[in-house]
Amino acid sequence: MTPMETAIDRVQKAGGKLVKGKWEVPGGLYLSGLGLTQLPPMGVVGGNFYCGDNQLTSLEGAPQEVGGNFNCSNNQLTSLEGAPNEVGGSFYCYSNHLASLAGAPNEVGRSFWCSYNQLTSLEGAPEEVGGGFYCSNNLLTSLAGAPKEVGGDFYCGDNQLTSLEGAPKKVGGDFDCGDNQLTSLEGAPEKVGGSFSCSYNQLTSLEGAPEKVGGSFSCSYNQLTSLAGAPNEVGGDFCCDGNQLTSLAEAPKKVGENFYCDGNQLTSLEGAPKEVGGGFYCGDNRLTSLEGAPEKVGGDFFCSNNLLTSLEGAPNEVGGDFDCGDNQLTSLEGAPEKVGGSFYCHDNPLPRGTTYEGWLKAAHEGELQ
Repeated sequence: MTPMETAIDRVQKAGGKLVKGKWEVPGGLYLSGLGLTQLPPMGVVGGNFYCGDNQLTSLEGAPQEVGGNFNCSNNQLTSLEGAPNEVGGSFYCYSNHLASLAGAPNEVGRSFWCSYNQLTSLEGAPEEVGGGFYCSNNLLTSLAGAPKEVGGDFYCGDNQLTSLEGAPKKVGGDFDCGDNQLTSLEGAPEKVGGSFSCSYNQLTSLEGAPEKVGGSFSCSYNQLTSLAGAPNEVGGDFCCDGNQLTSLAEAPKKVGENFYCDGNQLTSLEGAPKEVGGGFYCGDNRLTSLEGAPEKVGGDFFCSNNLLTSLEGAPNEVGGDFDCGDNQLTSLEGAPEKVGGSFYCHDNPLPRGTTYEGWLKAAHEGELQ
């Protein structure tokens, strides 16, 4: 059978009936991977409609109403003209040759995926998306035309964005604008229910970032010299590693999980959160003191590869490992009294035979002043 004959056979086996020259199917219809260059004329499809992994250059013949998901990914489409007006589930058009979203559905009940195309604009995108909106890995220089509100995630990473103007004001899930050319976060959503990532850009400031982030906040590998504008509270990880920070002033006051500030130019930990639910990583800086470190760390505490001559100011309690290797320590005075995991002090000029256990025992016996 030809690809079209195979498609018609599947339509009939799915209970399809011709109504005014168009096939109507009560449930789902799967026409993926048949080598189709065009679609059979479709009316309404009650369930999912999948026509991905074909050789389609047009959506002519596609159903105008789909109760479930619509998937036309991995084709050779340059336009969405002919796509359904309304999709009850998710709409997938990723990995095509789309330069525009003209013809896209007006309303999508769940998520909209248009990543891995050649989009230079989001004009024509659905006005309302119940789930996530994914437009990463395109050629976007602007977010004009994006939905105003997204119930799930909004991913616009790996584009050529220089501004976030036009981004949704409210995102229920994660917001990821990493790997662009952003120099500012002005225009970012005011509220993000999940995580926020703006890593691998050219940011020199966090002004414009959301005030509160329910998940993690990552601004790693930018050109930040200050954390001014950072959220006050982060429910997950806070990652500001790989920047040019000399201070942690204006860091979040509360971090639910891990705090990463390694790979900067920090000389002090003043401004760090007082308590961190997970690990605290401040290695590969220029620290000469641990003053300002959190008093309690639920996970690991790594301060290796700095210029420390003392552990004064270290947390009182560390739930995981404590690593102060590759410094200039001659004593373990100031080390935490409680370490839940392993204690590492390698590559320091400590007296031969110095161990954490031995130091801790002597400290408890009052031999160390």
